[in-house]
Amino acid sequence: QVQLVESGGGLVQPGGSLRLSCAASGFTLNYYAIDWFRQAPGKQRELVASASSSTSNTYYTDSVKGRFTISSDNDKNTVYLQMNNLKPEDTAVYYCNAGGVWWGQGTQVTVSS
Repeated sequence: QVQLVESGGGLVQPGGSLRLSCAASGFTLNYYAIDWFRQAPGKQRELVASASSSTSNTYYTDSVKGRFTISSDNDKNTVYLQMNNLKPEDTAVYYCNAGGVWWGQGTQVTVSS
């Protein structure tokens, strides 16, 4: 069964960190480009970060540059989004997408004091 399962979201204070995980089953994640999107209440889904296959090339939207980092663990067939210095405006549901085809179920990130 092909699926992506996300985890790692939660409630964190401003300035804190979270690491989101996107674990794949049924296919080899490393073969595909990975996108992380987020959707805040009342807003459109936006692309936050991308990595080409093997995470050799990465892209980050301006608002997260220097704070978010994509990485991967091929042995675990998992891609991560490390989020540091979180801000209230980072509050959203975060989704991973593989190859433009498969979506995770989303994980809630709330940044609040």
